[in-house]
Amino acid sequence: GVAIDGTSSTALLVDGATGQPLGPPKMYDEAQPLAAVEAVASIAPEGHTVRAATSTLAKLAAWDQAGALQTKDGSNVLLEHQADWLAALLHGRRGATDWHNALKLGFDPQSKAYPPWLLEQAYADSLPVEVVQPGAPVGCITAAAAAAMGLPDDCVICGGTTDSIAAFLAVGVGASTPGAAVTSLGSTLAVKLLSTCRIDDSRFGLYSHRLGDLWLVGGASNSGGAVLRKFFTDAQLAELTERIDVSRPPQLGYYPLTKAGERFPVADPTLQPALEPRPSDDALFLHGLLEGVTAVEARAYSLLAELGASPLTEVFTAGGGAKNVKWTQMRAAALGVPVYASPNAEAAYGAALLCRDSLRR
Repeated sequence: GVAIDGTSSTALLVDGATGQPLGPPKMYDEAQPLAAVEAVASIAPEGHTVRAATSTLAKLAAWDQAGALQTKDGSNVLLEHQADWLAALLHGRRGATDWHNALKLGFDPQSKAYPPWLLEQAYADSLPVEVVQPGAPVGCITAAAAAAMGLPDDCVICGGTTDSIAAFLAVGVGASTPGAAVTSLGSTLAVKLLSTCRIDDSRFGLYSHRLGDLWLVGGASNSGGAVLRKFFTDAQLAELTERIDVSRPPQLGYYPLTKAGERFPVADPTLQPALEPRPSDDALFLHGLLEGVTAVEARAYSLLAELGASPLTEVFTAGGGAKNVKWTQMRAAALGVPVYASPNAEAAYGAALLCRDSLRR
């Protein structure tokens, strides 16, 4: 079987009959025009995750306001997340998604349905019709796709998930009790904490995904590895890290962003990067950047605790940042709990486990 993980809230419009993309996608961190955000805020409950400027529903509302849902021949226009679109290339069905990707579109994983306030909207016809449990079978691979991809004809294509949830699942049994968390340190920083209670608050870009009988609480920041890559190559990062003395924090007060705008733990599309002053010593500058991303992560977990999530007990790290031992030491000191590298750093491994476990049931 195959299950696909993709960054949540990256979406595109397709022709409902052919699946042909009708324009470029809107990316996960792409804040929408104020008119679209206000339109969503006028219908969604206070604190709902769709009220964020980068939510998938804000993107659908923006497309609707721009007239992108109207076609000359009257054909139906569907919204698909990137994982949906890729999966449809394999199973050939349109309008299928999963609980995790659909959360920022307004789908309620507790009732397993779209809420009435969403279905009343004129653009409801563009919502994915079938929302399956992540990992649940959606359909068999088409003959053409099987031949093109070298997959068996009886390969089952399953409901997908988001990249940060897949990274959490990749840890396996190590992260199976409330309080366990996974931080994904890729181009951006994402945190997921396994909790007994659900917490959603768009003021902070905070939301909860259903995972069995528990909840994965967290969010995704725009800070992360992309800021490091803006200034240094991989070779430079390795060399400069060796010169960092973790016992002497530079306390430069950075908020590392590549451009204006933050999603979590502060939801502020106008927040500016804070990267000054820059020391003449590049190792000290890198130390300050790592310190800044660490502070964002620490604030994220602190916020979860303030809002009632299960107490943090341990953190596993996925993504490229997991390899940096000194950064791990800095993060463990800031978080006050053990921090480990995930035994399987690739999120795709988590998507594979999701598919395998589902098909075994």
